[in-house]
Amino acid sequence: MSLKTASISAVAELAGVSIATVSRVLNGTKAVNADTRARVESAVETLGYRANALARSLMRGETRLLLVLVPDFANPFFAEIVKGVESVTSQNGYGLVIAEASHTLSRNSASLDSLYNRLADGVISLARFADLKPLLQEIPDLPWVACSEFVEDSDVPNVCIDHRQGAIDAVQYLINRGHRRIALLSASEDYRWARQRHEGYEYALQRAGIPIEPQLVRVARGTDYVHGMEAAGTLLAMEQPPTAVFAVSDTLAIGAIKAFRRVGRRVPEDVAVMGFDDIPIAQVFEPGLTTIAQPVRELGAVAAEMLLKRLAGGHAESRTLDHALIVRASA
Repeated sequence: MSLKTASISAVAELAGVSIATVSRVLNGTKAVNADTRARVESAVETLGYRANALARSLMRGETRLLLVLVPDFANPFFAEIVKGVESVTSQNGYGLVIAEASHTLSRNSASLDSLYNRLADGVISLARFADLKPLLQEIPDLPWVACSEFVEDSDVPNVCIDHRQGAIDAVQYLINRGHRRIALLSASEDYRWARQRHEGYEYALQRAGIPIEPQLVRVARGTDYVHGMEAAGTLLAMEQPPTAVFAVSDTLAIGAIKAFRRVGRRVPEDVAVMGFDDIPIAQVFEPGLTTIAQPVRELGAVAAEMLLKRLAGGHAESRTLDHALIVRASA
């Protein structure tokens, strides 16, 4: 009998035992006498039977699948985090299911049903935790780990950097270069990291005695490149445009540079641009992007290690990783 047609019922028939007995032998859930075990193992070898891994996992109350909730597939920052997650999970026998967060968390989502039905053993979330709070209350025993985004009053462990301090470092660098009209390209402040980077921007200006000008703050509609172009375009219409721009993501920063170039503004000669994240394109884009680097793959790897620890019954402590200022040609 081929591997494709061999079934657990065929194994049971050949061994002269019940399907339940075959299952007990394969999964080691209950003691089986030596003679019965030998007959089952012989039938398995004869038929070339291979138990379905997912079915075995479900019988043990696990699927060996982890769900990763990503806010935006278009942003390469999240792709790098997923690579870090996969570097750990693949070595530990877990597969990944990558899902777009807003769709998965909608009430009509089949992916949401899979969480309720425990078709994923745990979740690594990069989504806004405001979206997740109701779900955490409804499925409190499902292990979660937050990566980059988190809520302070939640029991969910998280791994991130100090986003506020990273922004302070970015703006201080621009101040040290002589800039005083520094604009902020921000993202939706439904995200904690965006709020913290905005806070860091304002703190650095206040510390330097530079007045905060609300008209220099632009909130982009999203974090894709085109949203950076749109937001930067509104700055160009100002009577006194900024001499420097701090963008809360590299994608927004690169979009801003493209917008400036289209109207003949040189970077950094006419306007300096600072990003945040250090995505792969930041190094090869011209001009090379000065940015705050997050240890992106390490964030994913640590999140995976924390979740695996929780799945093993351990306690995972939240962690804050180091960031770094990377000086290139844009500022």
